[in-house]
Amino acid sequence: MALNTMKEGHDGSGLGLTLRDLGGDFAGFKGLPILSGICSQKGLRDLDNYMYAQGFEEIHFWEPNIDAAAPQPEFGRHDHYFAKVYEYPPGYQDRPESEREELLLSVRLALRQMGEADGSIFVFSFYPDVVTLKEVGDPLDLAHFFRLDDDRLKARIILAQGRQNTNYAIYLYACHPFFLQGYCTMTNGENTAFVPIREFLESRGFPGYMGYNSDSEVFVHILHYIKRQLGYPLTYYKDVITPLTQAEIDTRKDREALTLIKRSLRPLCIDGPNCVIGFTPDGSTFMVQDAKKLRPGVVGGMPGKYALMSEECGLDRVVPGRDKAEDFAPMKYDMAIVTPGAGELVRWSQLNSGLNSGTPY
Repeated sequence: MALNTMKEGHDGSGLGLTLRDLGGDFAGFKGLPILSGICSQKGLRDLDNYMYAQGFEEIHFWEPNIDAAAPQPEFGRHDHYFAKVYEYPPGYQDRPESEREELLLSVRLALRQMGEADGSIFVFSFYPDVVTLKEVGDPLDLAHFFRLDDDRLKARIILAQGRQNTNYAIYLYACHPFFLQGYCTMTNGENTAFVPIREFLESRGFPGYMGYNSDSEVFVHILHYIKRQLGYPLTYYKDVITPLTQAEIDTRKDREALTLIKRSLRPLCIDGPNCVIGFTPDGSTFMVQDAKKLRPGVVGGMPGKYALMSEECGLDRVVPGRDKAEDFAPMKYDMAIVTPGAGELVRWSQLNSGLNSGTPY
């Protein structure tokens, strides 16, 4: 309904949902990997055979309760929209989380390769406590089609985007949000620095940096690289994609580190306009703008419930009782961070040396 309220700001060509920290039908499966996607009848057979051969035991099969009377997806209904919950293969339950994540990624990429040529399998995420649903059509029509009001899908963090890919052909793998190993982003804008960013990421040798059916997919990969691979604090994501001038860097307490980061990660600098919303594995959500600040974005709410939206009318729909004086529209230096559990909204600026106390978040 919030997307529909903001309809003048999107073209109604698609719906992408990534849900994290699940309730409803998935409340009892914390810690178990969930495979989300779309497939044909043939694709379902191929998928099940592959997962069995890899040692995964399916313990729950979820499909939306489709409303046949609702408007259908733009290119017709697929055979199966699914989220499958699995037990890890024998021996993996006690392995380090990093090894389990590598396994889930390799399986997702293998399934994508199996089904991409003939469109028999689309897989959007394979990770514990995460479900992803995507389709082409008007978001409100698709919400009725999937019966999203029947309470079977519940989540504490919801990323939803109401349009398909802008700069390439409409394709399910180009539909926001994009997810990788607990990190997720969606973007409003045009990433004109897409090619050098993609080439840098592909040179890292990480198998998950692939696909790139949308110029916005690199944003989640940059986030993953900065946080997971390099171990930097979340605020450095902003410093990497929109670096300060050297004069501005020299005002920061971490000036030496920031200077080295700017030099070594220069290829990851974006050239918008872009507004990026995302979340990280610890449950933090955030919004950043590029330096041009030509895309709308506003954050507001109250402890326990915050919303990050393109437009204020979306906030009004989701959190009508908030104190509007506390709404925050991040500008070129800003990063809005909602702490895990929607505890508080933190306003961080690149022109400060850290988060409130001076320590990077």
